[in-house]
Amino acid sequence: MHPTVVERELELTLVLSPEHGIPVPARLSYRSDDPFAVRVTFHIDSGHPVDWTFARDLLVEGVFRPCGQGDVRVWPRKVNGRGVVLMALSSPGGDALLEAPAAQVSSWLERTLRVVPPGTEGARLGIDDAVAELLAPTAADDLRLLGPCPLDEAPDGE
Repeated sequence: MHPTVVERELELTLVLSPEHGIPVPARLSYRSDDPFAVRVTFHIDSGHPVDWTFARDLLVEGVFRPCGQGDVRVWPRKVNGRGVVLMALSSPGGDALLEAPAAQVSSWLERTLRVVPPGTEGARLGIDDAVAELLAPTAADDLRLLGPCPLDEAPDGE
């Protein structure tokens, strides 16, 4: 089965100060075969785009209330009378504060939630099937049940 991909291109604002920001083209991406994660790609028109991947739940919660800690923090805010979602990203290379239009982020998130509803992500990963396959008996297991192999026993004196 092919994964479902939900993408949206939008313009974020890199916040330099309360009065100044720089537009940053970005793409929000979600794949049903990686159901817990969202990816934000910045500078999509450049030769060196930058990807950030973090939990979809973090972005969903951040549309409504402040959340996150460490490298990614997300919270809602009103700026000039319009709703935005702020994302604070930290890495060894530096920090960035990005502002995204809340309505566009919310509508994209709703599409991802229709593709993989909350609470069903684990079933998409196939972990139960993988564990069952790892634990399934093999032909070699059947042979071991017959007893030790004479080659496994070292002769006396060795």
